[in-house]
Amino acid sequence: MTRHNQIAMDCFESLSRTDSNKWHPNLWPPFTQVALTSPPQKVISANGAKLILEKDSRPLIDAISSWWVTLHGHSHPHIANAISQQARRLEQVIFADFNHPQAEQLAERLSKKTDLERLFFSDNGSTAVEVALKIAYQYWYNRDEQRHQIIAFDGAYHGDTFGAMAVGERNIFNAPFNKMLFPVKRLHWPATWWEDETVENREQIILEDLEKSLETPTAAVILEPLLQGAGGMAIVREEFLQKVALRVKQAEALLITDEVLTGFGRCGSLFAFQRAKITPDLIALSKGLTGGFLPMGVTLAKEQIFQTFVGDNPKLTLWHGHSFTANPLGCAAANASLDLLEKAPNLYQDFEARHLPHLQALSKHPKIEHPRLLGTIAAFDLVVDGPKGYMNPAGRIIKEKAMDYGVFLRPLGNVVYLLPPLCLTEEELEQCYSAIQLGLSAL
Repeated sequence: MTRHNQIAMDCFESLSRTDSNKWHPNLWPPFTQVALTSPPQKVISANGAKLILEKDSRPLIDAISSWWVTLHGHSHPHIANAISQQARRLEQVIFADFNHPQAEQLAERLSKKTDLERLFFSDNGSTAVEVALKIAYQYWYNRDEQRHQIIAFDGAYHGDTFGAMAVGERNIFNAPFNKMLFPVKRLHWPATWWEDETVENREQIILEDLEKSLETPTAAVILEPLLQGAGGMAIVREEFLQKVALRVKQAEALLITDEVLTGFGRCGSLFAFQRAKITPDLIALSKGLTGGFLPMGVTLAKEQIFQTFVGDNPKLTLWHGHSFTANPLGCAAANASLDLLEKAPNLYQDFEARHLPHLQALSKHPKIEHPRLLGTIAAFDLVVDGPKGYMNPAGRIIKEKAMDYGVFLRPLGNVVYLLPPLCLTEEELEQCYSAIQLGLSAL
């Protein structure tokens, strides 16, 4: 198997081989084979960057932001208060017939920050991508133009609904559904790292493949700007994305940026497309959108796209919706999260510089290769015997040793990364790197 075909093995890692907890008889956990995994530990509270476990009062640093969603830290009072106040006024209303101040405010703020005028609400990252794909495809249908090809990249992960699975890497996660997924043209992803001397040649080959692929009328190209998360924290250069965007524009196709992970400061700028200096036609957002408090997704689109869905003919309508579309509590959380980002942009702008000396020192370790750094995200590959990828057990050793040292990591096979909340202190950051060092010593 290739690295990407083994992605699901990450969910086989146990939190602790000595954990005496029993599986709850009524819960079905995500991305988990219960026959091969120890039961999870129970979290009873959390504050800032730390989790409090039921069986151990010692705090555990959440160094991956609880699957990349906890942006400002757990239980942030500004967001909690905003949700509480909103719940006393309006908790939910059907968005097909009504709107409300929190949704209007959030739409206006995100439109201003992205220069994309129209905002469609959904429930999570996968559905935000699903909506973007449907909009892109129907855009050409409404214009009566025959454009059916979708271009995506190897190693991508865009979610687990059917459209999102179709444009993601085909692997063990979606193997049972392969016959039901629409065809996608795939290109290689030229992941790079410090002192990579081959990246320009690899990029050029891919750009030539893109040009050839775009000769077929293409509805959209979808990518995770600058960073593939589940694909192994695989970073590409800004210059590469600029050349991709130029070719997509020349072919008059639409460019979709999936910023479910990369958005809201994770890559050092408010949105990754801004750091890459590209202009998407559609953007999918989730995860950090509400600061990790509530599930919510958003798809942003250019006004010219929206206008093709407006007319007297009902067939032009985007017939898509969710019961909790623009939920007022989620919108309140998102607005409060934006407040915090606007108040202290230095927290995400400066995080890369905070990582840098630690990763530079760590990268000298003989068991580390391909160190890479982007905004709040630091990553490297472990030098391992045998096949690399998600089935390699090295990451599990790092994970368990880090837990013993009070740090929660979730390596992607032999890829180890830190993706902490913005509130992480210098002392906590040092503890994270010390925990990794401890794990390396155990390999």
